[in-house]
Amino acid sequence: MELIEPDKDFLIAPSILSADFARLGEEVVNSLSAGADVVHFDVMDNHYVPNLTIGPMVCSALRKHGVTAPIDVHLMVSPVDRIVGDFADAGASYITFHPEASPHVDRTLQLIRGAGCKAGLVFNPATPLDILKYVMDKVDIILLMSVNPGFGGQSFIPATLDKAREARKLIDASGYDIRLEIDGGVSGANIKEVAEAGVDMFVAGSAIFRDPRTEEDYKVTIDAMRDELAAAKVPANLVES
Repeated sequence: MELIEPDKDFLIAPSILSADFARLGEEVVNSLSAGADVVHFDVMDNHYVPNLTIGPMVCSALRKHGVTAPIDVHLMVSPVDRIVGDFADAGASYITFHPEASPHVDRTLQLIRGAGCKAGLVFNPATPLDILKYVMDKVDIILLMSVNPGFGGQSFIPATLDKAREARKLIDASGYDIRLEIDGGVSGANIKEVAEAGVDMFVAGSAIFRDPRTEEDYKVTIDAMRDELAAAKVPANLVES
């Protein structure tokens, strides 16, 4: 399948987990108007992770509010399959899940693509990438957690950079068009280093959604991230794309 947003070298995806939920629609529109590319939508079930967040109704509400940008649904739930169709119907563009949460990873990836969404796998900090060997043909996104899932505002785990380099080698060797995404502790201070490890899609929550919570403030933050990305010495394959 074609690379997600093939005309863009890098994608910035604000995580709405850090948004002001009392005015969520406005927050999302402001972040997109400020230059963000994708809406990152964290779903937690208080079972797979020790927190409870939002579901398909909120995804649908964002679409009804007028959000047309891709919505990147990160499922931190178990079981996975039951809720895939609900999110596809609600307007999700991409759906990613943790392999530990599904007993049949290949089937779940097929289910997501069959519902018309891009599919991806999420790897916790201590989860190896081994399972990718068998499903690279069904993956559109590889999402690396650079914090432990469950809560926003955590610090970046540096060892994720080596994991990103490993994942980038797997993607390049596969020949498939796959985005390499990272989630957790990403900010203007480290985004350049993360890009140089081969990542091309960046989730940022509290680094973007913070006071004074205006479109202008979000634009300052996102523009600074773009400047850092422009200065990054990225792998040759990313430059060529």
